Amino acid sequence: MANTISFEPKLTFLSDEDQEKIHSTAMNILSDIGMFIQHKEALTLLSEAGCIIEDGDLVKIPEKLVQDAVSSAPSNIPVYNREGEHVMDLGGRRTYYGTGSDLIYAVDPDTNDRKMATLNDVKRAAHVSDALENLDFIMSFAHPSDIPPKESYLQSFATMAKNCVKPIVCTAENRLDINEMWNITCILRGSEEDARQKPYFICYDEPISPLKHPFESLEKLLFCAEKKIPCVYSPAPSSGAAAPITIAGHLAQALAESLCGLVIHQLKAKGAPFLMGMGQAVLDMSSGNCLYNAPEGLMVYIGMVEMHHYYNIPNWGYGATSDSLEPDWQAGFEAGMMTFFSQMGGSNLCHDVGYLEFGLTNNLLEVVLCNEMIDQIRRIHKGIPIDENTLALDVIQDVGLKKGDYLAHNHTVKNLRKTQWRPKLLSRIGTEKWIEQGKKSIVDRAKIKLDDILKNHKPKPIDNKKLFQINTLLENFK
Repeated sequence: MANTISFEPKLTFLSDEDQEKIHSTAMNILSDIGMFIQHKEALTLLSEAGCIIEDGDLVKIPEKLVQDAVSSAPSNIPVYNREGEHVMDLGGRRTYYGTGSDLIYAVDPDTNDRKMATLNDVKRAAHVSDALENLDFIMSFAHPSDIPPKESYLQSFATMAKNCVKPIVCTAENRLDINEMWNITCILRGSEEDARQKPYFICYDEPISPLKHPFESLEKLLFCAEKKIPCVYSPAPSSGAAAPITIAGHLAQALAESLCGLVIHQLKAKGAPFLMGMGQAVLDMSSGNCLYNAPEGLMVYIGMVEMHHYYNIPNWGYGATSDSLEPDWQAGFEAGMMTFFSQMGGSNLCHDVGYLEFGLTNNLLEVVLCNEMIDQIRRIHKGIPIDENTLALDVIQDVGLKKGDYLAHNHTVKNLRKTQWRPKLLSRIGTEKWIEQGKKSIVDRAKIKLDDILKNHKPKPIDNKKLFQINTLLENFK
């Protein structure tokens, strides 16, 4: 008999009644307060669908339109890697992890110095992510300061594609950027139809809180809907500044802003793939820093995850972030807490692995450390299999009546590997052996692994003909 899991571990903060109250408040925000829509086509779509338009760009959206959009949005989004292999199904309680994007600073893995990020940092992050088994997708991990701003998003996208086979979540300045990323995807897939059928990248997009949906954000949203590119529409309101300071108010406003994007997206192309979400930023009223890992932020984030389950729409999430300045005790605690919350909450597309310093600095050592952290938490999330084999009644009878032990029993040998998780960086060796091996810390061991990846791992290259086409496209974009 195969091992079976009858109960999946879950984390929740909202009762069914709480979810209804959050939903109702978001509906009131949309229908009674309204949203500022700064895009002519989006305004036309909303007006023709029956929305009330006031003062030119203030739109009040009836609940029926939200219900229709929720009904038409897919509950699962299949995602494929660069080679066309099916590697993710976004939806349900399936959880995937990846790096984040656009960090201004990078920690040099050779000198440990914090510096302005460059395109080479994008390349290194893609290279390392390609080798780490618990990273399922990649983002740029840096906003390159060494190339013209106009080219930074597209060059980052191409650099990721060249140095990693995993799916990409991208950011972009405008519709022109996204169009060229789409053209690269069509080159890799061989045709526009194959690019639609096997999505390779996901576009991250966001409004401006409170309640504003600017032209460029909506341009990207509408383009993604048209091309069936999976699109994240995730507001990032900081509580106490761009959203109410209370957790429930923070959640309700962000939910309404994300649902507004969903309505526009589905009016443009019914059934196009969409991910809802929010950035759970908390403004620290004592320091002025915008925190990723405040407990209030964790709670509002999981509240949003629960609302994605309520609507049965794939969601945008977070994993293994820290507000610490280096891979220290604080980083381990905060990144572990965030990852545990995401996994047990059933969040789908969890980014920002390796983020430090309030989302300002990337650190590849932290990425390597978090790869192991994710692995252990995924093991815990598998739960406790209950069946005849795992209950082991006959084994207990056999060993117990013989007054023996279980060490050499066939049941132990048979179940050892599938029961016990094995670390690669965490230490279990004891003091004497640790001293004998040079008293290496877990950061030291992560550095050895990082150096080995950078030196010896070889990401699969892009076909030369396709690479030539991509490079020609990049040259023409300048």
